[in-house]
Amino acid sequence: MTWSVYLLQCSDGTLYCGIALDVAARLELHQAGKGAKYTRGRGPLQLVYSEAYATKAEALRRERAIKRLPRGAKLRLCGPGPSR
Repeated sequence: MTWSVYLLQCSDGTLYCGIALDVAARLELHQAGKGAKYTRGRGPLQLVYSEAYATKAEALRRERAIKRLPRGAKLRLCGPGPSR
C-alpha cells in the first residue's frame, strides 16, 4: 500500500492537508461534503500537491510537518499553480 500526503486548495483560497491511500477517491469524498469537516462548504476543491510514502507512519509524519509550515512554504511546495 502506498500512502499519499496531499494539499487541497479550497475556493476561499485556504489550504487543507491530509493523507489517503487513494487521493482521487478522497478528493471525491471532500467534493461531496463527506470528507473532513474543514472542507465542507469550501468547494470546489482543487488538488494542488501530493507526495507518496511507503507507510502510513511516514505519511502522518510528513502531514504533521507540512501542517506546521507557514502558508508561503506550503504554496512553494505546490509550485506556481495555486493562487496566493
